[in-house]
Amino acid sequence: MIDEKDILVRMRDGVKIALRVYRPEGDGRVPALFGASPYRYDNNELPAQPSFLWRETGPIEWYVAQGYAFVQADVRGTGFSEGTYGFLGVAEQEDLYELIEWIGTRDWCTGKVGGIGQSYFAMSQWFMGIQNPPHLACLGIYDGLIDPYRYMAYPGGIEGNFLYYWMNSSVRVANFYPANGNHPRQVPDHLLVELQNHPLYDDYWRERAAIEQLDKIKVPVFSIGVWAKQDLHLDGNIRGFGALKSPKKLAITGTPTAFSSAQDFADIGFHQRYLLPFYDMYLKGLETSHASRANVEYVIRGTAIERKFDQWPPLNVQDRTFYLGQGPSGSVYSLNDGTLGDSEAGLEVGQVSYSYPNPEWVLGVVAMGPRGPDPVRCVLTYTSAPLGADMEIAGYGKVVLHASSTRNDMDFIIKLSEQFPQLAEERSEGVQPRSSIVTKGWLRASHNDRDPVRETDLSPYYSHTAVSPLEPEQIYKVEIPLQPVAHIFKRGSRLRLEVSCGDSPVTDGLFFHVYRPDKIGTDTIFYGGDYISNVVLPVLVEHC
Repeated sequence: MIDEKDILVRMRDGVKIALRVYRPEGDGRVPALFGASPYRYDNNELPAQPSFLWRETGPIEWYVAQGYAFVQADVRGTGFSEGTYGFLGVAEQEDLYELIEWIGTRDWCTGKVGGIGQSYFAMSQWFMGIQNPPHLACLGIYDGLIDPYRYMAYPGGIEGNFLYYWMNSSVRVANFYPANGNHPRQVPDHLLVELQNHPLYDDYWRERAAIEQLDKIKVPVFSIGVWAKQDLHLDGNIRGFGALKSPKKLAITGTPTAFSSAQDFADIGFHQRYLLPFYDMYLKGLETSHASRANVEYVIRGTAIERKFDQWPPLNVQDRTFYLGQGPSGSVYSLNDGTLGDSEAGLEVGQVSYSYPNPEWVLGVVAMGPRGPDPVRCVLTYTSAPLGADMEIAGYGKVVLHASSTRNDMDFIIKLSEQFPQLAEERSEGVQPRSSIVTKGWLRASHNDRDPVRETDLSPYYSHTAVSPLEPEQIYKVEIPLQPVAHIFKRGSRLRLEVSCGDSPVTDGLFFHVYRPDKIGTDTIFYGGDYISNVVLPVLVEHC
């Protein structure tokens, strides 16, 4: 393998972008795979493993052995590239066009270039397609969001912690301490300042949101999402697939965690199953299994069961509604232990209030219980009766709450969990039942302007372009979208809705929200009578 690094390519404004080119030995021409990120190619000396989450190139040497060149760029302002880092800004996007054209015209390239890579590499690919350089032939987008405002900076309009962590640990540290020690680079923290200066979805975020321009993409796209990344990338892969007008397919893996998703992308078997047939078809013109792949296929999370459909969400789903009630359910220890019923009939009129910050919170909204951190002890819960049969859901859902606050705003951070059966002796000892988070939703209530073009009945979509302060003590109807999911609730399990104004690194890892010091007040949830609060889920009634 030929490995050439620190190749400088001059851009339209004179800035030189650095490339590393891996390609087969010999004089023959080969198609090229191209990836771009701020994580610098000098760090490819480290193994692609979950402890180095930014090693998201895939198996470079293996692809070269399959007859591909692999080209990696340090985006402007990072690594050995000149200029100022702009976090997916228009200058960085336009660089992608020129770099692909440079690659496609090399004497070692057939003239066909495909996109490759996970996370930031995948986010860049959406913009490769939007730029439409003539030598771009296809995009293999694994685990890539299309809206940094909604899934990195302000999920639900609420300040998130992720970008602060990511910018410092994955970009600044990775650039200043490269694995091979070559030309360390200080990346200024401009992004962190911009993050605070742009709390709404304005022109700054719109410029960096591929969702605004996906209709420009003309090349074939294979969008591969990960259920376990619903906090970050999943909706981008799904919503991006839906918006494309070019040839497209969608797959969603059932890998259990965000960390295993990184391990998957380093694994040759993953690429043999998903991406190599795609690249061989569109970059080499071979007949491969990709042509016969279903338009939409996924592995149900937590199982080995595969589903195949023509579209997402599947057509054969029916809405099923569960109604919040007074309780108690007698199955969990929480602030209120409310119920989720399957009928409005006999639903009592009620309400429950909770004040925040709760004095028992230790890690975000997580308190300490008899056996350590307890995520639900100090939040509101609404739990169903045990299910009499398995219930499979696939698609989008929403939570409808009627609520008021002593403040002029409310934050809603929602989790829908499967609560598993519990032994009587454990229950008598005050131990919480085991559970697993199925899906989540977030919304700052003052961000109540809706986008009628992008929303559906089961998936409210908010513009986040303006703030409408609430009237204290006035009751508002709030609809919180849940992240897309495919899951089977097992017979004997219960559905559990968790409602709070915050979350925690215990339950949300790197993706938890900021708890602002001025978030002090009391919120009240109403149900029954004129205020029907509920959860609506997409239940799959047939499958293939």
